[in-house]
Amino acid sequence: MANQKVLVVDDDSESRGLICEVLEANGYSVVSVGDGAAARQILEKDAGFSVVIADLRMPDENGLDLIRSLREKNTPHKFILMSSFISSAEKKLAKTLGVRALLDKPFRLSELLQSVSELAEKKPIGITP
Repeated sequence: MANQKVLVVDDDSESRGLICEVLEANGYSVVSVGDGAAARQILEKDAGFSVVIADLRMPDENGLDLIRSLREKNTPHKFILMSSFISSAEKKLAKTLGVRALLDKPFRLSELLQSVSELAEKKPIGITP
């Protein structure tokens, strides 16, 4: 887990803070932002994130739009999508975009840690040996 970086994108500062606190307590290096535009700026400058955790419902753009825009740039990031409600069409799109885990809010922090741990160890999408 050493040197594993996680980006948390959630407009709810309280949720974002709790997620960051738990991840940091478990040895992850965490950066957090409140919207998709800020996430894109960070990811354009630093591709070294092991996992990106994004909320589905945000005011400026939804998490799927963020992931789609990053996939169009052929980014290798692994994504976890969080939502209190996700339609079957959104689930299908998430799978198509390579979202590796969907967390239904409210979720157990142990579920989050397990998903992040599993994804941080996997090879990035789009990277071939």
